[in-house]
Parts: sequence; structure tokens; C-alpha cells
Amino acid sequence: MKKRILVANRGEIAIRLIRAIQELDYEAIAVYETPDRNSRHLRIADEAIWIGDGPRKDYLDVEKIIGTALRSNVCAIHPGYGFLAENPDLARACENAGLIFIGPPSKVIENLGSKVMARRIMAEAGIAMVPGTENLPSGEQGLQVAMEFVARYGFPIMLKATSGGGGRGIRRIENEHELREQYPIARAEAKAAFNDDSVYLEKVVVNPRHVEVQILADRAGNTVHLGTRDCSIQRRNQKLVEIAPAFQISEELREEISQTAVKAAKASGYFNAGTVEFLLDSDNNYYFMEINTRLQVEHTVTEMVTGIDIVRSQIRLAMGHNLHVRQEEIRTRGHAIEMRINAEDPQNNFMPEGGKTISVYRSPGGYGVRLDGFCYQGFTIPEVYDSLLVKLTVFGWSWEETVDRLRRCLTNYVITGPKTTIPFYLNLVNDPDFQQGVFDTSYLETHEHLFEYKEDNSEINKLARLIAEIHNRGENRYAK
Repeated sequence: MKKRILVANRGEIAIRLIRAIQELDYEAIAVYETPDRNSRHLRIADEAIWIGDGPRKDYLDVEKIIGTALRSNVCAIHPGYGFLAENPDLARACENAGLIFIGPPSKVIENLGSKVMARRIMAEAGIAMVPGTENLPSGEQGLQVAMEFVARYGFPIMLKATSGGGGRGIRRIENEHELREQYPIARAEAKAAFNDDSVYLEKVVVNPRHVEVQILADRAGNTVHLGTRDCSIQRRNQKLVEIAPAFQISEELREEISQTAVKAAKASGYFNAGTVEFLLDSDNNYYFMEINTRLQVEHTVTEMVTGIDIVRSQIRLAMGHNLHVRQEEIRTRGHAIEMRINAEDPQNNFMPEGGKTISVYRSPGGYGVRLDGFCYQGFTIPEVYDSLLVKLTVFGWSWEETVDRLRRCLTNYVITGPKTTIPFYLNLVNDPDFQQGVFDTSYLETHEHLFEYKEDNSEINKLARLIAEIHNRGENRYAK
């Protein structure tokens, strides 16, 4: 096998992986479906291989990914996040084919991918969890078990797909009528989405903070944490804004949660990079949620405050190196905020804007500003994939400095063609609660005024659009 790594993903995360792979003096092999034939990640890879018309199905085809890897003579596969990243079948197929899977072993992914199994592992380790059930039996028997749980803990409850992830397969249940109505629907949807109709219940922690901890572990059992992140600002259980370290939490509590994350990782036999997620209630009690067995979208904020390249670490760990840093050497400084710039219309229930072409693209920059994206002027957004265009991450030494820098970046960020989440985020950073760090998972529901804005029609952006049009047409149609 040569020093070649296949990137089994697309878009901005594929670019992120390719850069780290090339920095480590490996060749990066990209794969793509037909709708991605103009994607930027193909331009920077050392080689790009078409794997099918898609959409999505070829990126999700384990056999096709493994076959492509073997024919390309690579030594490893990096799955990024999404698609096959948390699929134990890909990790197992790599193991059987003699390829290195850049992530945890298949058995660990399988155990932690089952939320019920993960809860069992944490219970044995003595880690506090939100009250929940085992997998519910099918049919009327499952409803009976659910009602017994409700009799003890009350509504509201969360009905969750056992194999769910990324905010999918979760629904909040407020009363018995909803439970009876949603139970069979949830099982059917879990089967369709994850090929597993298992579901379970958890008691709802009302308006919690969503706090997570980045961990790294080598094959020798050495495990470190890289501090906390706050991912409380969400829509439909999908994160929109990520912050490091978790804000408005004492240093002592952050350290306690972080050490609990290390304990959880060791209890599960974890290896490589992962994220341990917790809910934090208003009394500062924290409860284990899950371990994500992959790179997170929001890894950028942790990299900004620690200076540790998580993707580079993933690759080195997978190649047999031990951790390059000890816990006492890891220091977090300052603050970082990431916002996901999506091609969506927040005023229309975040409706995706796929199919539209970006006619003007002008990005911000400067000290403490990081952009992870793949779009460009003239790029037509595929309709068949997720709507993420670019991740904007800013760093500052104080919270106030970070918010000020974020506001400046959003004000100067121009993407014309599709509607985006930029004007919504501008409202958010100007909101007094956000500026004071006062938010939880109910933030969007309790701040409906954030959706009241007009699209940017400033003179400078009108001029930018005119210049872009002249460039595309080769003439100024307004000139006399």
C-alpha cells in the first residue's frame, strides 16, 4: 500500500480532510457522485474518482467505497462526518480488507451507535444519565412499557431511535395521545432511516444546556480531553451555533464534566477522536447523552482554543502513533464561536435553497477568522445534499471581543443568489441574551424576533452584485 488515503465524503469536510492528509505527506484520493462534479474538493485532491450518479447512495455504498479504495491502492479511509462515518459496517469492511479505518474499531462504533447499549456501558461505569428505558418491545407491549415509564417519571419524554444520530430519529412527546400516535410512526421512520426500528424513551430535561467534550485516545489506552463546547442553540435538535469553551459555566464544573467524558471514553474502550455529549440542567446537574464516534462539524472551535489539529491527530493515531500531548500540556485560551452558513431561508422554516447559483461571493477575513467551505462565485448548489456552504469560526481573547469579531464578519459576508442564514445570525449576535451568554436549547423558541429581518440591500452589496454581473456577462448592461 502507498501513502495514499481515500476521503469518503464531500463538501467542506472533504476539503478539511484533504488538507490534513497532504500536510502529513500522504496523497489524498477524493470520490464523487455526478452532482458533485464541480465541487472544490475535487480540485485540491491528488486524484478524484467518480463512483456513480448518486445522489447519496454511492457515498453510502460500503462495498463500492472499499472496492474503490483497493483499486486505488490506498492504505486508509477517512469517513469525515455524516454518510458512513458512524457505520460499523465500513469500519468492519476496512478491517477485513486490510485497510486502516481512521476512527474507532467497528465494535466500539457498534456498541456506542446503539444508544441503549451505550447507556448500559455508562451505567456500569457509574456515570449519571437521564432516566430512560431499554429498547421498547414492538406493538402494544411496547406502549405498555412506555406508559409504565411515564407513570414513574411523567411527561414530557423523548422518543428516540436507538440507532439515531445527528439530531435525527428524535421526537418530544407531551401526552398519552401523542405517545400512542407517534410510537408506530417513530418505529417505521427509524427502520427507514437507520434500517433498525428499535426505539427507547428518555425523560426530558427541560430547557437544558447541551455541553460536549472533545476527547482523543490512542491504542495504548491514553485518553485526554480538549475541553468543552456549548451546542445549545439548535433547531429541531440540529446544532446551529457552537462555542468553546462552554460559556457561563465555572472552570471547576467544566473540568468535572471533562473528566467524566474521559471516564466514559475509557469505559467504552474508545480509540481515536470522539465527542462525549451531556445535558446540563438549571441546577448544574449533568447527564450523559451519547458518544459520537466520529469527527464533529464543530471541531473547529476546539482547534481554535487549544491549537491542536484534531484531524491531523486522528490520522496519526490511526497510523499507530501514540498521543503527542499529555493532559497537563493542553491549555484552552480565549473563546471561539462557529456558525454554520447554510443555503436556507430561516424565515421559511429553514427551507433549503438548493439549485440556486451563487452570483456574488465575498468572504470576511482577518485576525482570528477561519472559513471552512467549498462554495465559490458561479457555484450551483446541489439540491440533493445538505445545505451547509461554509463554517465561519472566529476566535477572541474575551467573549466580548469574539462576539464583536463575529458581528463584523457577518456584516461583511456577502453571498448572493440563494438565501442564507447570515441575516438571521446577525440578529442573533445583536441579541442581548446571546451577548451575555444566556442561552439553552429553547433559545430559538423563546427568541422569535430573531426571524424578523430584511435581506441586506446596502449600497456596497448592490455594487458587489453589479461587479459580479459585469464580470459574468463581459459587459455592463446599464452603461449608456
